[in-house]
Amino acid sequence: MNRTQLLLACLLNGFLLVSCGIYSFSGSTLPPHIRTVGVPLFEDQTTEFGIDQKLTDALIKAVRDDNTLKIADPRDADAMLSGAITRVEDRAGQYSAEEIATDFRVHVTVSVRFEDMRKRTVMWEGSLSQWGIYDGAGVDRQEGIAEALDKIATDILNRSLSDW
Repeated sequence: MNRTQLLLACLLNGFLLVSCGIYSFSGSTLPPHIRTVGVPLFEDQTTEFGIDQKLTDALIKAVRDDNTLKIADPRDADAMLSGAITRVEDRAGQYSAEEIATDFRVHVTVSVRFEDMRKRTVMWEGSLSQWGIYDGAGVDRQEGIAEALDKIATDILNRSLSDW
């Protein structure tokens, strides 16, 4: 290898190292000062007993499983995920040939707010809705609600980490 080729190879390697060094595999576009998040109990504006605690628990589990942010006391956190459960609605899912509902979907709607507590800015806020399936002969309605809440928790986390 002559001197020019060696110099060119070194420059190319240096360029590749520098350009790849800024890429993050975390998938997060959060500002670097946000490392912790507080998740206070979601407000329940429905008549569905205990759904506020179930959603809050599902969101905390999603944050812990993702491992991008750490859960912190809301008073000390860099960011805050808060909101309210605004609607729980049951709808028929599929019908038999006799036009009898064979399964049902429970739709859960929440309003969510993600705040940067250090800069005192709202990073995003909006309404999200998901559903879970249950039937009258086997799968409990609470399992359908749990499925919907898990989906909502995932949606909240994904939007908080990458969509603002």
